[in-house]
Amino acid sequence: MIKTEKVYQITVPTPFPVGDVHMYLLKGETLSLIDAGVNTEEAWEAFQDQIKQTGYSLRDIEQIILTHHHPDHTGLVSRFDHVQNVYAHSLVQKWLTKDQDYFERYFQFFEDAYKTWGVPDRFQAVLKAIKSNQHLAGEGQLTGFLKDQDPLPGHEDWTVLETPGHAQSHLSFYNPATHELMTGDHTLYHISSNPLLEPPIEKQQPRPKPMLQYRESMEKMLTYEVNQVYPGHGPMFQQVDSIIRERLRKQEKRAEKVYFLLEDGPLTPFEICKRLFPKKFETQFELTLSETMAQLDYLESMNKVKIEQHENHMTYRKAEGPCLDPTV
Repeated sequence: MIKTEKVYQITVPTPFPVGDVHMYLLKGETLSLIDAGVNTEEAWEAFQDQIKQTGYSLRDIEQIILTHHHPDHTGLVSRFDHVQNVYAHSLVQKWLTKDQDYFERYFQFFEDAYKTWGVPDRFQAVLKAIKSNQHLAGEGQLTGFLKDQDPLPGHEDWTVLETPGHAQSHLSFYNPATHELMTGDHTLYHISSNPLLEPPIEKQQPRPKPMLQYRESMEKMLTYEVNQVYPGHGPMFQQVDSIIRERLRKQEKRAEKVYFLLEDGPLTPFEICKRLFPKKFETQFELTLSETMAQLDYLESMNKVKIEQHENHMTYRKAEGPCLDPTV
């Protein structure tokens, strides 16, 4: 456990490749829990052991605030049955309430998208695995929705920042007086966050383009003075500006690689994914496909690629015009 003046970092295990996840106790007018780990007995036991070291008990926690809807950040919500208030972005509500209509639409979107993107039928098993992991996510009800520039409930010195990209529901929390920042999974020290694919919020809308949102959220962070970052995974850190600039450069380099994969002609997103991640696409398909589509969305926004629609699938080809420089 790591402690600063008003923040306690509690770390619990997850069954996911990303490894351990952090939860934070935030002192203020109320004692808040920021994020709620994953719903496993191992995580719950680790949390109970570590909270004793803070001098607080479970019953001292007055409210829960979530950075986003992913299961390793919401899992233990229902274990705090005495907590009356749970806050997050409004999009978290469908996940906490296990909205079956939304889940059906969510998985139908990916079943259809996989076909359009040229994904072989055997990868439909990935969707079954995602469904089977829902027991690891939290269950409950939000009592309040948070949006950009709201004061954090019970902590008026902290401000809510909407930072979509890794998740459509993603929020970060900033203290302008102390220049502290809680980033959830938006900005991590040791790894880049994946801009993950999600279906549109409403049926008739186009799907979100998380890489474009992620870059915008990163650039937004550069406008804030930050001296201390409390991330969702990995070590705490200070040098947020240099990390953000390095991540943006790295993303641009990967986009250039995708661009030059199209040198010999059009490819489906799946074919690009295989070439971009030859050693990982089989075992980390959800992440690698999201990353591939993220780069294609970015290149399309730069008018560097064009989509060709076929009867049952789509391909991407290089657009006419100046080439990207692979040496940049």
